Amino acid sequence: MGDGEKADKAEKERRRIKSTEAMRELMTRYYVDAKTAGERGVKVAWITSGGPVEPLWCFDVIPVYPENHGAMCGAAHMAVELAEKAEERGFSRDICSYARCDFGSAYTGGGPIGGLPRPDFLVCCNNICNTVVKWYEELARYFQVPLFIFDTPFVRGGLKEHAAAYVLRQMEEYFAFLEGATGKEMDEARFLEVAARSLEAISLWKDILSCAENVPSPMTCFDAFILMAPVVTLRGTEGVISFYRGLLEEMRRRVEEGIAIIPGERLRLLWDNIPIWYEMRNLGRLFMEERACLVADTYTNAWTFDRVDVSRPMESLAEAYASVYLNIDLESMLEQVVALAGRFKVDGMIMHSNRSCKPYSLGQFDLARMFTERTGLPALIIEADHTDSRVYDRSDVETRIRHFLDLLA
Repeated sequence: MGDGEKADKAEKERRRIKSTEAMRELMTRYYVDAKTAGERGVKVAWITSGGPVEPLWCFDVIPVYPENHGAMCGAAHMAVELAEKAEERGFSRDICSYARCDFGSAYTGGGPIGGLPRPDFLVCCNNICNTVVKWYEELARYFQVPLFIFDTPFVRGGLKEHAAAYVLRQMEEYFAFLEGATGKEMDEARFLEVAARSLEAISLWKDILSCAENVPSPMTCFDAFILMAPVVTLRGTEGVISFYRGLLEEMRRRVEEGIAIIPGERLRLLWDNIPIWYEMRNLGRLFMEERACLVADTYTNAWTFDRVDVSRPMESLAEAYASVYLNIDLESMLEQVVALAGRFKVDGMIMHSNRSCKPYSLGQFDLARMFTERTGLPALIIEADHTDSRVYDRSDVETRIRHFLDLLA
């Protein structure tokens, strides 16, 4: 190896985010615990990504996320094969590819980790979409297990008092359901402890994402898409706090040392919608070549909600889960997107029009227009699906992105 190659290798190692290995270890332990839970007499619940996970940890139930699993299948290029298994049973290609992927995995035991552990019960919160209700009803029929549906009203112009009261009742019913499903009584002290850990994890994650405000950025949102797994799955546990403290320390050190994740960063971009999981590597390469850094996104910032208050944990958790990004009106979404653009000093926005996720994609053309009117910054809309690569045209998307970046330069 010549001196030039050695220097390139050393520079790549310098830019590499070291905490990724610790995250893999943390998530591996989590999945091993989940897969062996039945042997230890521990219950497992499948839960939607927007569902309240803290009560599950309070009752010592291991939460498992079919959407996370769907993302893993997409990244491993296994989603299409699994989706086809669901389609063979009559499920339309027009429904969410996460759902089809997880149906296929449930039926066959396929996927990168050999399928998910069998659930003892299911928890579905419709704050992200209404597809999840039918999705989880099918899972409940297939596994013949109880299902709790946590219903949240759509929030327009702020959470109204009567809506907050309704969601609080949903939270109380949720706890009652868990008492019946686990045979345990609610431990208020334990709940306060879990809520406090959840708040700390969310706060750490918010600080980590904020490090990308630095110019040049120490990370891209592609890194955040991977590193978000613990805050989705393990918030409320001590392990996620320990991991994010280490990650935050690393990010701050990278900022201090001027380590840029994109060498020679010349453009800064905002991403909207779920990642295109099977295309992360290729898109990452494209943006690296163009020296364009995706510094912020609406997806990972959805887990930075700051409504949790340990002095009123049940009420504040209910309010937080009712007010997530996908459960608010378009004008409120615009305010959040404009705020992100300002904080992270972006030059434009790329919006993934996601065939699978209608709630996330509906209104994007209006959002793009209003975003440009408010900020003067351009927005590009690309078409894909978060895990179903059959509807993706790589050549078209890459060409459109390169032309967009040329206009920004």
